Amino acid sequence: MRARDALAWSTALGVGAVAWGAVVEVRAFTLRRVTVPVLAPGSRPLRILHLSDAHMTPSQGRKQAWLRGLAALEPDLVVNTGDNLSHLDALPSVLDAYGPLLDVPGVFVFGSNDYFSPQPKNPFRYLVGGSGVAAGGSWERAKDLPFEEMRAAFTDRGWKDLSNREDEVIVDGRRLSFAGVDDPHLEYDVLADVPADPTADLAIGVAHAPYLRVLDHWNRLGYPLILAGHTHGGQLCVPFYGALTTNCDLDTRRVKGLHQHQVDGLDPSWMHVSAGLGTSRYAQVRFACRPEATLLTLTG
Repeated sequence: MRARDALAWSTALGVGAVAWGAVVEVRAFTLRRVTVPVLAPGSRPLRILHLSDAHMTPSQGRKQAWLRGLAALEPDLVVNTGDNLSHLDALPSVLDAYGPLLDVPGVFVFGSNDYFSPQPKNPFRYLVGGSGVAAGGSWERAKDLPFEEMRAAFTDRGWKDLSNREDEVIVDGRRLSFAGVDDPHLEYDVLADVPADPTADLAIGVAHAPYLRVLDHWNRLGYPLILAGHTHGGQLCVPFYGALTTNCDLDTRRVKGLHQHQVDGLDPSWMHVSAGLGTSRYAQVRFACRPEATLLTLTG
């Protein structure tokens, strides 16, 4: 093949891949189903709907309708790991999309895109470590998104705010104990030395971004399950290879899905990282990484 023909083919392939990621895959919302053997032997299953990184704008009607449909799953609990917003006027769309899920017991934490509206930036920075504090970015600007209104809307419907807090929820007659942190990507996390409650039916750590300092801390304190988001599953992945980045210090092998995390020879914690439902409004493309929510079935 002549060099000119090879260039033409590679250009066409690249354009096709971008078109697929920007037009088709970014809207190919997928429900993942995962079983986590984390309850006491003989326990009845519990079903957790893990939502993350909706990055909602008012115009995203297909995403909003898909999210509303998740209420038909009838989960026992909803865990929302943040980055709900991607537009100054998106809060009504978020609340409408979550709809009946807000009447299900739930817990939440916030991410950077619940506080700060997105700004145009070089998308290639994401591939070399992202754009947050850990990559030398600056968030020294006013928090311009309606996060306090969103917090009030969530808590008024009964969801528990876990931003640097501990709380508990009674689900199907079982007591679940939670520890949460505000966004580690912004270095807002405060890691309290609160061991997992041994009297609870299950203790769960909840964070937006799965930074190792947070995962290590909760594993040392005995939390059997940790839930996080933030990574977008890599967002732009290479087929048969995987993610190029996690946008934090987690390894790319665990960029999404169910894995274990273990330090110091302790018993491992189960960790689920959601690939999330959205993208930055300035980089609305996914490739080999469909947007997702996950239904976790916890078993004995």
